[in-house]
Amino acid sequence: MINESIKAKEVRVINNDGSQLGILPIKDALAEAAKRDLDLVNISPNAVPPVCKIMDYGKYRFEQAKREKEAKKNQKVVDVKEIRLGLSIDTHDFETKGNHAIKFLKSGDKVKVSIRFRGREFGHPEIGKEIMERFAEYCSEFASVEKPAKMEGRNMLMFLAPKSSK
Repeated sequence: MINESIKAKEVRVINNDGSQLGILPIKDALAEAAKRDLDLVNISPNAVPPVCKIMDYGKYRFEQAKREKEAKKNQKVVDVKEIRLGLSIDTHDFETKGNHAIKFLKSGDKVKVSIRFRGREFGHPEIGKEIMERFAEYCSEFASVEKPAKMEGRNMLMFLAPKSSK
């Protein structure tokens, strides 16, 4: 809230250089801000009395937007890529899928490895566990196991996270 939209009777006023002017009636605080050709901005509305600062509100919003944009630019969005395996996966297919997972891990993404159990395969979760462990071992140079292999319904899932770069 700025200037006339502040409804408090008294406010604690902070000058634009950071020094405190003390607790003033709202009319005096607004007059002080107008005298300096700046705005009165309520920075802490829940305090008793509310804390207001005399500043250039347009410049303050611009700086705030600039900081948010910079923070957004610097953050890395981590995607979760999925690799699906089968119980009867052949060696070459296994290596191909492993190489895809390594490529995803190198680019900083997490990898969700899943095996779907169909029909009578459902009676052999130990085979799926063995394939998952072999896959984790294959990717161990670039990944650490975030969540170990676990059955969820008809699927067995495992999550791999990229190892932190040195």
